[in-house]
Amino acid sequence: MRHFLLFLGGLIALFVLLANLGPMVFLALGIWLLYVIFKKFTKSQSTSGKVGWVILGLLVLSITAANLYALVGIAAAYALYLIVKHWRKDDIQPKTPTPDEDPFTNFEHQWAELNQ
Repeated sequence: MRHFLLFLGGLIALFVLLANLGPMVFLALGIWLLYVIFKKFTKSQSTSGKVGWVILGLLVLSITAANLYALVGIAAAYALYLIVKHWRKDDIQPKTPTPDEDPFTNFEHQWAELNQ
């Protein structure tokens, strides 16, 4: 039952991620453009150049803020990561050594043979 619920949650998270993939790309592009604009603003020497970069930065910021709901897609990607992580944790069972594979048991057998 737990695997079914994890599968269902993963499927929902995948659909939410795919639905928000476009806004996530535009959000990343907007953040990168804001970084470039900030670098150009700090390198600008003239006042008119700085004003131009501020106006362009505000324009790009407004476009980037429109894609702010892409954070839902980022949260869905993180939820999908956690679901896959928990799914694999259930599949990996710790191996308990059998008495033949246990080095201490083998040592005791060999020690008993040497003492005879």
